[in-house]
Amino acid sequence: MHRVLVLGAGKIGSLVACLLSQHGGYEVHLGDVSLEGPKHLVEDLGLRRVTPSILDVRHPDAVGTYLSAYPVDAVVSSLPYFCNPTVAGLALTHGLHYFDLTEDIEVTNQIRILSSGATQAFMPQCGLAPGFISIVTHNLMTHFETLDTVKMRVGALPVHPSNALKYSLTWSTDGLINEYGNLCYGIEEGEKVPLQPLEGYETIELDGLLYEAFNTSGGLGTLADSYAGKVKTMNYKTLRYPGHCEKIHLLMKDLKLNEDRETLKRILEHAIPQTLQDVVLIYASVTGTKDGGFFEENYVKKIYPQCIKGKLWSAIQVTTASSLCCVMDLVLNHPSRYHGFVTQESVPLKDFLANDFGACFR
Repeated sequence: MHRVLVLGAGKIGSLVACLLSQHGGYEVHLGDVSLEGPKHLVEDLGLRRVTPSILDVRHPDAVGTYLSAYPVDAVVSSLPYFCNPTVAGLALTHGLHYFDLTEDIEVTNQIRILSSGATQAFMPQCGLAPGFISIVTHNLMTHFETLDTVKMRVGALPVHPSNALKYSLTWSTDGLINEYGNLCYGIEEGEKVPLQPLEGYETIELDGLLYEAFNTSGGLGTLADSYAGKVKTMNYKTLRYPGHCEKIHLLMKDLKLNEDRETLKRILEHAIPQTLQDVVLIYASVTGTKDGGFFEENYVKKIYPQCIKGKLWSAIQVTTASSLCCVMDLVLNHPSRYHGFVTQESVPLKDFLANDFGACFR
């Protein structure tokens, strides 16, 4: 029986607690700044072995006291990215494995430095993108003798778009703005290079439907570091319905709202609806040489909302929470394999797909 503290009972943290409870091999403490959310979740869904708690990482000493009173094996941060260094510091102090969902490059670098020499595993970027997309792309790359071009494309979109942006808020608004506004990275001519967000526009057709794709920050995870000098071109782009990028460019660049992100957040959350009727698109393409020829291999998958414990969860919730639970379960069941800073691409795809939590990706 593994014991886990999940911090943040929002869209993803709630489903992480639900999946761990359903699995049966976990005892979960679900912490949030208010007891109301986690308490209702536990009662409404009848979650076994989940204890709701009031915990606020803005008061790390109080969280540390809680960890001393209720020892756990791992801590999961499903909090906004800027909270993660504090949580990682607590994990290091208390000798816990650490997992988060951040897409923020600077926060990931802070955790890399903090976890240097640690005996426990520190694994950021455990969601969908970054996260699973790195695992599946890395697997494709191992099929080639030499690598030419690696493309990673992921999108979480409303099935029935009804507004000018052709988009719905399916996850963290802070994270979305971060991806649209922060510097991106990729590999060009074998070198890791900075790329501008909202640039690199292209269109792609999947199952007869046309999408647009453009640079966004963080989705590449640590693959650019792992494969610099080993691949000619590598990049990550977000998938959206055609027309979205142009309107976001107007908001963030022309109206300069990237410099006033609180205002942009208020605008988006006031005007753009949330939805549980979404679809997650995952596309990876690798070209290179093998068996004396030039080949291409692809991974393409669409994932839709699912009903878990009698409740409908969106596709982005299902894929993100499942990916985190899967890599955490692999680490906790094989702790000798993972310690210090752990990248997503270090997880074998076959192990991921064979794991109970990887079912939605099979």
